Amino acid sequence: MNQYLEFAKRLEACLPQEKILIDEPMKNHTNFKLGGPADIMVLPSSQSELECILSQARQEDIPCFIIGNGSNLVVRDGGIRGLVIKLEQLNQIRVEGDCIIADSGAELKKLSDLALTHHLSGLEFACGIPGTLGGAVFMNAGAYDGEMSHVLESVTIVTPQGEKQVLTRDELELGYRTSRVKTRGDIVIQARMKLTPGSYDSIQARIADLTKKREDKQPLEYPSAGSTFKRPVGHYAGKLIQDAGLKGYEHNGAAVSDKHSGFIINKNNATAQDVLELIAFVQKTVRDLYEIQLDPEVLIVGEDLKQN
Repeated sequence: MNQYLEFAKRLEACLPQEKILIDEPMKNHTNFKLGGPADIMVLPSSQSELECILSQARQEDIPCFIIGNGSNLVVRDGGIRGLVIKLEQLNQIRVEGDCIIADSGAELKKLSDLALTHHLSGLEFACGIPGTLGGAVFMNAGAYDGEMSHVLESVTIVTPQGEKQVLTRDELELGYRTSRVKTRGDIVIQARMKLTPGSYDSIQARIADLTKKREDKQPLEYPSAGSTFKRPVGHYAGKLIQDAGLKGYEHNGAAVSDKHSGFIINKNNATAQDVLELIAFVQKTVRDLYEIQLDPEVLIVGEDLKQN
């Protein structure tokens, strides 16, 4: 029985009823195509809607979880209790000189394409990252020697206490796949990125090169959450997994990609439990062989499916 139905009704003061989803399957909102139901999911498309939702949730002490397009997420089979706020429709973007200002739900690829259109360099690395800006700030996303810390100038957040703040890059505490947003539970509303004027042709060539590398090396034909593990100091997760003999290894519907061992994929209708068991098996195998701990880069949330 969903205990949040009355709360869902009160959310209609914040946004239209059709943007409030009850018992919504998270597998429909993650790139991994797995995960149980969210008690309530809301789809705000403006900052005022988002701030109203957050205020209402704080007043009633309702647990909240924020997603963009679910690109770096494993949701357990029992789903997520409370409120899931999906920011994909909060996606306004504008250009001011050599800066791009964008809402949390703006897609990274669109930001990279817009930067190219305006002859601005710095976001080429993001051309193939399938996430949104808020998630990219959350984990200081990066690829091919670029990362968000290189371009962020400031970020507007809401703290867990409901205070709206603008943080500079230094105040964001950006590190390898982490940030203040991640460690303190802030919510990204908007970010300002400062780029460098450049040649359209050279920016386009760089994007084409990175796109080809991604298509050649990554298992884009299968659902996944991108790179499954963080890079251990002095090593590469994919090489360790391959050297351990696990390239292509399958566990029920989940598998280690035979194209890139750093990716665990949903090969054949995997459950979240299948994926999590495979992650644990890969971690144990690498730890036993090399005494190296592989930490997940993907965010794992939600509850396990309750057994009858």
